[in-house]
Amino acid sequence: MRRLLTILLLAACTATMAETKSDSARHTGYTVFTGPAWQIAMDEYERKWLRDKHAFVVGAELNYSALPSDSDAFARDYNYPTLSAGIKISLNNGVTMRRTADPAWGMAQMVDYDSHLGDIVTLYGAFSRPLLRKGRWQLDYLLRVGVGYNAWKYNKTDNIDNELIGSHLTIYFGAGITATCQLSDEWGLTAGLLYGHHSNGALYRPNKGENHVGPCLGLRYAPYDKAVRHRDEGCAPSPYFKKYWYGDIRLGVGGKTLLEDWQRTQFDTPPDAADYRTEHFHFYPSYSAQVAMMYRYARRWASGIGADVYYGTYYSHVRELDETAGRTVSHSPWSIGISARHEVYYHNLSLDMALGVYLHRQMGYSAKQVEQPYYEHIGVFYTFPRLGKIKLGVSVQAHRTKADLTEVKVSVPILCN
Repeated sequence: MRRLLTILLLAACTATMAETKSDSARHTGYTVFTGPAWQIAMDEYERKWLRDKHAFVVGAELNYSALPSDSDAFARDYNYPTLSAGIKISLNNGVTMRRTADPAWGMAQMVDYDSHLGDIVTLYGAFSRPLLRKGRWQLDYLLRVGVGYNAWKYNKTDNIDNELIGSHLTIYFGAGITATCQLSDEWGLTAGLLYGHHSNGALYRPNKGENHVGPCLGLRYAPYDKAVRHRDEGCAPSPYFKKYWYGDIRLGVGGKTLLEDWQRTQFDTPPDAADYRTEHFHFYPSYSAQVAMMYRYARRWASGIGADVYYGTYYSHVRELDETAGRTVSHSPWSIGISARHEVYYHNLSLDMALGVYLHRQMGYSAKQVEQPYYEHIGVFYTFPRLGKIKLGVSVQAHRTKADLTEVKVSVPILCN
């Protein structure tokens, strides 16, 4: 199957040789890639039950690059990056899991078979920025964001130790570094190291998430490369960018399933109970508001500081669980924090990142055990210029890089003179 997929993808790429040299063709190209990958155990807990770790990846991308003749200021500032729409197939039959007897796992019982991570088909958008161009060589870093479909998720019947992914649909994030050797003006051979992550974004359980890393080898058809490599010949400098301050108000609606419910049904529920190691979990809505003051000091970047408020409807259920267990801890639906923020722009797309510290958070016993006083969130947004530059995006909040909830957010800028 792997050979067939690789042959089909290579055939799709080779077919581009027949394209005419229209303007649109000079802007677009294709890449096919393949390589092995290994599942990473992110902590000691995962190392206890992750057994075999071998996977295989094959994929293809449709690429676009601006040309120097386009006078695209963003493209020039980023050294003429490549934007891609891609498909990646992860063949994960070689990733297996099985728990063994461990007092730390309470009432969870061993089973007599290995659980498997399912194959994952991922659709994504990618941004690849050249760090260095010298002669025939080019060095890039890349970022990917998308969604995946996992064919074989967690279930208590015959995949009970697959704690990596508990839903068919997943959120995908990828990053890597690649080197390209130009074989001709249009064709190049690429090699690199790629990291990928699929998880539920806490929208369902289990949500440990799968993390893989591995080398890749690819073939790249890029008719725009020659023009970009000689971009400085008669090319005007980027237009002046006026720096400015702006306020940012964001409202978010999202939700999560609870780690507390997962731990209770996995480890504190007897095997004869109906919800023993269940795959059914309740979804709890959450709401947020953020206010920030930002300074856009370059066309590409803005940084600032903000205040964050979160309201979790699940706090009452957490309180019930703690009271049943005889724990005396404080509970409140409100969480308040301050955060340092940074946003990276490319035309109307932006990547928003923040690192915050809680000033107030009382979400029960489990939160005290697994959370730090700091939090992170990362999101992808699109700006609508005709709607007063309102942004719409999806954001994930995390603690120590582990997803806590996923939100849809609307951002309203307030320009300052």
